[in-house]
Amino acid sequence: MKIYPIEAGNFKLDGGAMFGVVPKTIWNKTNPADENNLIDIATRCMLIEDGKRLILIDNGMGNKQSGKFFGYYSLWGTHSVDASLAKYGFHRDDITDVFMTHLHFDHCGGSVIWNKDKTGYEVAFKNAKFWSNKDHWNWATNPNPREKASFLKENILPMQESGQLNFIEKGTEAWSKSEDMNFDIFFADGHTDKMMIPKILYQEKTLCFMADLLPTAGHLPLPYVMGYDTRPLLTLPEKEKFLREAAQNNYYLWLEHDAHNEIITVEETEKGVRLKEIFTYNQVFGA
Repeated sequence: MKIYPIEAGNFKLDGGAMFGVVPKTIWNKTNPADENNLIDIATRCMLIEDGKRLILIDNGMGNKQSGKFFGYYSLWGTHSVDASLAKYGFHRDDITDVFMTHLHFDHCGGSVIWNKDKTGYEVAFKNAKFWSNKDHWNWATNPNPREKASFLKENILPMQESGQLNFIEKGTEAWSKSEDMNFDIFFADGHTDKMMIPKILYQEKTLCFMADLLPTAGHLPLPYVMGYDTRPLLTLPEKEKFLREAAQNNYYLWLEHDAHNEIITVEETEKGVRLKEIFTYNQVFGA
């Protein structure tokens, strides 16, 4: 079994929206904003090679939206899913499973591409099973007004129309187990309904793909909750439970949205769970 970081692209978001009620004078110290109050955001996905399976966790925004749409998010850098896969000798057609933590456009937009004639859409990973869960799928396809702009039908419905959509059942959190891999799931409801946080045993370490439960290292204090969360008062206990477990068991936390910190560990302090160490992927798991 091997794990690889897949950089799907970088963008920017409003720092105030990313930190909710936390004043800029505080969050700007860890996530400095530009002149437009925007902070750097990554879409750092994960690729797991396990025997004949090649599992991609999340896949960024994709590239099929309009220039106007992408203009809202100030894209920067040269990363892409295809370039990242090629770096490790893979092609998108090699992917056997696409695991989506949730269906917001910056996590699943790369699942779907224009067809050859640009008259419609097709799945981007033609040989893959796409994994969501039934509760979240229903939440995303019948969106509430607050989240509607994050659930784009063109990102979601083609997966079902292709016949490649599969659901993980709540209560079967041990999604994938093999001789080399234990892949468990923590379900969280604060950010969006039934977001799935993978916990993977790799090289005798527990590696947690944090998605939007912990967007950046700057979000560690419990009250530092995104304005995007639909139920922030649920995020608080979910985040506290997960971070305490991470501190007690020395989990390695993979930060999908932190453009400058790839992996962190945390520890208990008098002020609560706080940052312990920062690592690059290669520092923890080798090149």
